[in-house]
Amino acid sequence: MKTKCIIVDDEPLAINVIKNHLNSFEEIEIVAECENAIEAEKALRTNKIDLVFLDIEMPKISGFDFLASIKSNAKIIITTAYRNYALMGYDYDVVDYLLKPISFERFYQAINKFYKQINFSLIEIHEDTNSESSNQFIYLNADKTIHKIYLKDIDYIESFREYIKVHTTQKTVLTKLPISKIEEKLKDSNFVRVHKSFIVSLNKIDTFNSRVITIREIEIPIGRTYKEKIMQDLKFDPDML
Repeated sequence: MKTKCIIVDDEPLAINVIKNHLNSFEEIEIVAECENAIEAEKALRTNKIDLVFLDIEMPKISGFDFLASIKSNAKIIITTAYRNYALMGYDYDVVDYLLKPISFERFYQAINKFYKQINFSLIEIHEDTNSESSNQFIYLNADKTIHKIYLKDIDYIESFREYIKVHTTQKTVLTKLPISKIEEKLKDSNFVRVHKSFIVSLNKIDTFNSRVITIREIEIPIGRTYKEKIMQDLKFDPDML
């Protein structure tokens, strides 16, 4: 699957420089070229964008005002002629801050940073071939440390906006990841979403009723829209509760 990006800059020459650099990256697709933040917002709203190349000094709405207003998980690489915005850029957790004119070597470094970040945030399930019995696990990035988490050790997962807290039998790991991402990866591994903010391991449930699930004496609420699905997964008739 290709990485989808947009370029946001009011200077055609600056857009062409980025386009020429991107010609060397076959895995990246340019979805839109935007002259201002209004066009960029529309592109984000109508497409699933992974990466934004964003200028700061633009008419009507500055790049930072745009960043403060958007609701998107797209990664940001700032492209600007102004060095004095660098610290502010990192307040917005940007991937990189590129000063114009942008050399290909510096551009290449920024793309590598982008792929390192998304590799840490995209959850993949692996098999531990070194163990006597095959065990599935995932890697989670927390505080610049990679944690190896076995699925059999996960009790439940709790969401805090763009973060999740993974509760295991040994520890708790907080990582920046939408709960929907890990739900998609774990859906075939005996995990089920029971609430907008909770995913549980079916193997770890101690007790349940129509309102809550208990795991290790922790009560986890069952959302009304999830009740029927969780009862099906537990092979239990909800009318009996």
